[in-house]
Amino acid sequence: MSNSETPLRHSKSLRLSILTQYYPPDYAATGQLIEELAVELGKQGLSVRVFTGQPGYAFNSQSAPAREYFQQLIVQRSRATRIWSKRIRGKALNGLIFCLRAGLHLLRTRSRGDILLLTTAPPFLPILGYLAKKLFGLPYVCLVYDLYPDVAVELNVVSHRHWLVKFWNTVNCHIWKQAQQIVVLSPSMKNRIAAKCPALNDKITVIHNWADANWIVPIAKQDNWFAQNFNLVDRFTVLYSGNMGRCHDMETILNAAQLLQHKPILFVFIGNGAKREAFEAQTRLLGLRNCRFLPYQDKQNLPYSLTSGDLSLVSISSGMEGLVAPSKLYAALAAGRPIAAICEPQSYLQALIAEAECGAAFSNGDAKGLAEFIQQLSTDERLVKRMGEAGRRYLQSHFTPDLIAQEYSNVLHKSVISEFASSPNGRDGRKGRKTNTMGQGTGG
Repeated sequence: MSNSETPLRHSKSLRLSILTQYYPPDYAATGQLIEELAVELGKQGLSVRVFTGQPGYAFNSQSAPAREYFQQLIVQRSRATRIWSKRIRGKALNGLIFCLRAGLHLLRTRSRGDILLLTTAPPFLPILGYLAKKLFGLPYVCLVYDLYPDVAVELNVVSHRHWLVKFWNTVNCHIWKQAQQIVVLSPSMKNRIAAKCPALNDKITVIHNWADANWIVPIAKQDNWFAQNFNLVDRFTVLYSGNMGRCHDMETILNAAQLLQHKPILFVFIGNGAKREAFEAQTRLLGLRNCRFLPYQDKQNLPYSLTSGDLSLVSISSGMEGLVAPSKLYAALAAGRPIAAICEPQSYLQALIAEAECGAAFSNGDAKGLAEFIQQLSTDERLVKRMGEAGRRYLQSHFTPDLIAQEYSNVLHKSVISEFASSPNGRDGRKGRKTNTMGQGTGG
């Protein structure tokens, strides 16, 4: 097959292995997204194996089946380690232990697939892709959720001058150069990586996150049991749903809530994260009765919790642009609610929201502007409806599971084709095993 031939014709011959630490029933957004992606790729004919851990980040269930089967999808879970899981050092240690288990898994299963997809959960997991290619000839694609060590530097966990940061950046460049492709979640994240390693620019593909508009649909609050149960029907409700972590600007939201504390407006925060406890304590200290906190919701409740508000909040802390990308944006668009984003002026969120005409974006610290926007929407039902419908239409034409899975499928197939084309004598480097045009081993 020539390189110009479309890879989509061969989707049924491709076997994909995904490595990621978090996966449902864990509530972590990365795991939820990988599950949906794996299922969609299976629907498109790919044979998908996922290697992950037991619930260990945000969860109700202490354990899940060690092995699960769903059509073209097989999920295998290793044991989870939960040492100091709420602390940065504990998360790093747990991530290292998962990497060791994933490495042992690759040693046992290296002949079962054509290509690896490695997430940055944990951040050093892509090292296994580099080793698998060097040792076994397995091509790999890196899926960058969060850009490390830059995130750690911005959070003042470590100085940018520290030897570990310089070493980590060097290792990243080697990993990325050996990868067939690098998938990032936003244009600004692509720019960050290209600035570190300019030669990689053509290898980087921007693929946004997504939401299922057939599962999350707009529900009027008076018909929504979640809104009824928590008395949200008769008050204009500003909803923040998801992780309240170190990378999220909760301070601007808190200041806006303080400015609006005497208005008939309620702020509802659903989820958890490193900032939640201190944030909740601050609302009590300030005597803010317009703030309510709820735990993470089971997945089956999300279509109702996400549509229980009138306006959805998305935030990225100052300095984090291009280092992280908020997945909660897409579910909020599917819910048919306007978006208020708190981010830096150069953020891709500014351009996306403007193009979709689905809300407004505010610079970090602009609590006054955010409060005025919330106040405006609280008195204009037609504007709320128009922005919510516009956002949902934009999602349906850009960020649905099938559209995004097709983009991933294209990247994966092109990666295998390019790996085959670059291998001498039509071999993939795996102990002399010959391959067909998609790099699939003939030895089973």
